[in-house]
Amino acid sequence: MVFRKSKGKEATVDPGKGIIQSQGVVKVYDTGSAKLTALRGIDFAVRKGEMVAVMGPSGCGKTTLLNCLSGLDDVDEGTIWLEGEDLATMGDKRRTSYRAKRMGFIFQVFNLLPVLSAVENVELPLLVDNVKPSVARQKALTALETVGLRDWAGHRPAELSGGQRQRVTIARSLVNDPAIVWADEPTGALDSKSAADIMNLLRTLNAERSLTIVLVTHDPGVGGQCHRIVRMQDGAIVGEEVPANGIAAHPDHYVAAGNGGQAVATAQA
Repeated sequence: MVFRKSKGKEATVDPGKGIIQSQGVVKVYDTGSAKLTALRGIDFAVRKGEMVAVMGPSGCGKTTLLNCLSGLDDVDEGTIWLEGEDLATMGDKRRTSYRAKRMGFIFQVFNLLPVLSAVENVELPLLVDNVKPSVARQKALTALETVGLRDWAGHRPAELSGGQRQRVTIARSLVNDPAIVWADEPTGALDSKSAADIMNLLRTLNAERSLTIVLVTHDPGVGGQCHRIVRMQDGAIVGEEVPANGIAAHPDHYVAAGNGGQAVATAQA
């Protein structure tokens, strides 16, 4: 995996200003016959404890941004910091370990193994990370209790509703006590009641644990429940807003959303 700093440009974002930061991030996909620029010089920052929605039309680069910020995908240009550490300085082994220990992931497709029970799906990341099985099982049960599914621990995904399966996915994202949770359309495959339940759960986790959450969504009702909405179009950030009916603005709200500009700290009323 390759991370390159911006060409001819010093990295000016202060890594102490946000748990997530990027400057000048560019991502280009080479299809062989053409090159598609998916991200165009993205500057972005999130404070610890913020819940931020990334919104925009299909194909605008939202998921690509999440994948690049989390280190799942490489970038062609730019700088990314997570908890003050430059991704460009991490080797593949260090990035893999960092994701396993400090990040959680929630996807629209639940990605649960059908032959495993709920608790086995939740404990799997810990077992892969060589956590002792007895410890992994207890942590998994605790995570399921957090999402209200302790009594369903022995059920397989086919025996659960869509909302319950997404709760198992959330439990799995929490089992390593992450600093950051990335969520890509976490309510996209759910009915309206289940979606509301999942958002209530995410908001509770954000409030009670100061859990930093960055989520991609097409749903304005979901985005409107976050501290902040960042708008994307054609691979660029084109604006941001604090939802009128969302969570009150984060007290350390930090604006660094743009393209090619320098991060600026601002106070919100």
